[in-house]
Amino acid sequence: MPTDSLGSDKVRDALRAAHLYYMQDLTMEAIAAELHTSRSSVSRLLGFARETGLVEIQVKSPADRVSSVQDRIRERFSVTAHVVPVPDNTAEVDRLERVAMSAARILGPFFDSNMTMGIAWGSTLSAVSRHLQEKVTHNSQIVQLNGASNARTTGIGYASEIMSRFGVAFGAYVQQFPVPAFFDDPHTKQVLWRERSIRRVLEIQKHMDLALFGLGSAYADVPSHVYVGGYLDDADFEQLTKSDVVGDVATVFYRADGSSEDIPMNARSTGPSLELLRKVSRRVCVVSGRSKLPALRGALAAGVMTDLIIDETTAVALLRE
Repeated sequence: MPTDSLGSDKVRDALRAAHLYYMQDLTMEAIAAELHTSRSSVSRLLGFARETGLVEIQVKSPADRVSSVQDRIRERFSVTAHVVPVPDNTAEVDRLERVAMSAARILGPFFDSNMTMGIAWGSTLSAVSRHLQEKVTHNSQIVQLNGASNARTTGIGYASEIMSRFGVAFGAYVQQFPVPAFFDDPHTKQVLWRERSIRRVLEIQKHMDLALFGLGSAYADVPSHVYVGGYLDDADFEQLTKSDVVGDVATVFYRADGSSEDIPMNARSTGPSLELLRKVSRRVCVVSGRSKLPALRGALAAGVMTDLIIDETTAVALLRE
């Protein structure tokens, strides 16, 4: 809920408590005395300040292992890494949730008023959307990067829920993309891409300030939605294997060397080309789990990301390989 719709007294008290606690290093007992309230009330005010975005907490340490890994990834791959500490023995579903939670908080400062954010639906972005913190923006919009329907479902419920969460969190207008994830015939795509209603969405995509996406992989421990959601049949999987595909971004497939040309499935895909994606000033990729390493290496080779949000175990494995 935007802070301007909350009780002004509570916002005022939360701001005062946060300033005393974080900026003046007062104890909760001292703050309680100054605000004439209880210690438990101060704790709730500080929690309220964090949850509503009045306070943003960043953890930085130039000496720890995470910072070292981030620096090495930047040096080797020329991307800004945000490494999320997660124990090695964490289950993959829990690992994804922890990375998604961190990604949702890291994303906040990247997006502001008068900006357009492109969203590629998928298992990872669905998890991120559940942890978004509210931030009021103005004249901003969220645009869907690829269609979501297939032969079994319209995909509207799945994709629109993700998009809606981003729209609500940032107070942004949501622009959906009501087309299939893949056309049966590339010529159908060529014809539809000339329609004014579709061209309007494509034009918005061309002027994105920020693109947010996960990486699809047929071999991920947490299944990528495009590979298990009925979007591909046996012939499609065979074709991807013949094309040496290692992953996809917004249903656009690529090889280990980062190339995406001459992959037949891409002629049918509704996602933005990797060439268009590379023109976006900030491109944030969220990855969790070592099973995504082949897809991640290919995406790095393709140069599709400027920022990488990744769990520590996978980041260390990436550097070792």
